[in-house]
Amino acid sequence: MIRVDVTERDGRIAVFEMSGHAEFDVRGKDLVCAGASAVSFGAVNAIEALTGVEPEIEQADAGYLKVAFPEGLERDTDDRVQLIVRSMIVSLQTIEESYGDFIQVTFRK
Repeated sequence: MIRVDVTERDGRIAVFEMSGHAEFDVRGKDLVCAGASAVSFGAVNAIEALTGVEPEIEQADAGYLKVAFPEGLERDTDDRVQLIVRSMIVSLQTIEESYGDFIQVTFRK
């Protein structure tokens, strides 16, 4: 199962962490894994391209991604980063609605 842990601090998404494998299908044909990967990496790439913000990224292997967003950004920039991150979360939750046995999104404070 893919686990997505989202940490909120002071009303903003501070960190998201993805770990595990969906195991919906064999490697190369796993739609849940492909969807979750495309959504998360696409969001991180969009943040960098559209806001100029470079989040702190940690990858341990093909099944682990941790992304932390800097604090202290100008309000307008942080609002744009947050919009992209929250859009990513909505997309991941949409995948979870159909494939809840293979992906789980949880929130932490």
